[in-house]
Amino acid sequence: MPRTAFDPTLALPPLGRDSGSLPQQLAAALRQAILDGTLAAGSRLPSTRRLAAHLGLGRNSVLAAFELLLADGLVEAHSGSGTVVARLPSPAPPPRPLARPLSKRMDMLMALQAPRGRGWGETLAPGTPELAHFPFAEWSRLLARRWRRPGRELLVPENAAGYPPLRAAIAEWLGRSRAVRCSPEQVLIVSGSQQALDLAARVLLDPGDAVMVEDPCYQGLKGVLRAVGAAVAPVPVDESGFDEAQGERLWPQARLAWVTPSHQYPSGVTMPLARRLALVEWAARHQGWIVEDDYDGEFRHAGPPLAALQGLDREQRTIHLGTFSKSMFPGLRLGWMVLPEDLMAPFMAARRLADMAPPSLTQAAMADFMAEGLFARHLKRMRALYAARRSAFAEACARHLGPFGILRAGEAGLHSVLWLNEGTDDRTAAAKAQAAGLSVPALSEYRFHPGPPGLVLGWGNLPEDRMDAVVRRLAYSLR
Repeated sequence: MPRTAFDPTLALPPLGRDSGSLPQQLAAALRQAILDGTLAAGSRLPSTRRLAAHLGLGRNSVLAAFELLLADGLVEAHSGSGTVVARLPSPAPPPRPLARPLSKRMDMLMALQAPRGRGWGETLAPGTPELAHFPFAEWSRLLARRWRRPGRELLVPENAAGYPPLRAAIAEWLGRSRAVRCSPEQVLIVSGSQQALDLAARVLLDPGDAVMVEDPCYQGLKGVLRAVGAAVAPVPVDESGFDEAQGERLWPQARLAWVTPSHQYPSGVTMPLARRLALVEWAARHQGWIVEDDYDGEFRHAGPPLAALQGLDREQRTIHLGTFSKSMFPGLRLGWMVLPEDLMAPFMAARRLADMAPPSLTQAAMADFMAEGLFARHLKRMRALYAARRSAFAEACARHLGPFGILRAGEAGLHSVLWLNEGTDDRTAAAKAQAAGLSVPALSEYRFHPGPPGLVLGWGNLPEDRMDAVVRRLAYSLR
């Protein structure tokens, strides 16, 4: 077979003085041309003098590059015929992908229906806070001040429970604003409420344990419980939220109840005092546990924030969860758990296995933010802002959504529920809204059993001057 002569005008990438030695660059360019077939087997390379003249290099650089190719077995030197591209063995066909075995638990989680993606900031996405009014200048100042002179406690955090000044600030604030009864030593800092859910499930539950949950409930909770092998025991939510008496009738074997009493998610109802007390009595009577997820209790629009369920529990059977995702911003990834004293040690042991300790810099800045009164002032401003937006949103919905259902604004939080007319398929309605650029989940996505149709509408990050147009677009999509 005749050998093909190398074309010295073959396009090679430019050789730069700052990209490694010139011989290495030239060898890499020729190696790539050989491997991708641009230089076929048997092709004859030009003489080192000719190639050096063509590329404007010294001959020694070209000789060194050829030596590298020879060492790799990509070219061969033949007496009398110069240097030619070697015949390389044909590559073996790629192996068939092998099944990668997963744990049975992971197989089960992968089989769960994934919730439809909704990112922070999407129009009408539930639970999205307003970020344009956050005091970024003050927050940046606190972060910069901490980084200028970081102490050992920030560079080498040693406490799995979290930064002590932040734990103290949270305990003081919860006691003053929510009637939570705790000391700083009962506060465990976590990386957001999802980690709190996971820790509580792993510490408190064994496979097969029945856990009473609200129906409908937060989607992230379902996966957490199933990941530890718990038996999810749904209890229908009515206009007063979770009903302990019904839960006990349905699931007498349950030893844990997971609730959102201040602002049930996603229906938005509030659990009255009588039901709270009944749930506390149930936990004491059965030696059970209550997990109180207080995800947005700071923003109550019908009066001051409610006293937490934890403060009513004299038997210390309640674990109180909270997060700064709504009151500050989601990317902060800071939350807390208020634990009974005897649970601190096991929860800290589980925390060390998860990620050792939460980020210390953001904890320190958050502690400063609270100590300087900036957090209280920010909450006051945002409560006023959200109260105005809630009213404006309800008015816009009354103007445009009346033919489709009834809006219940809820007494707290950053979302409302549009209860659709009977017989409406809320998943179809949600898909139509999604096609119109609106991130509106159906209530059915959160349910275990069929129930009245509805759409969960978030208005927290929707400015008042856009509300009418957005609600009108939703009404148009529902037609």
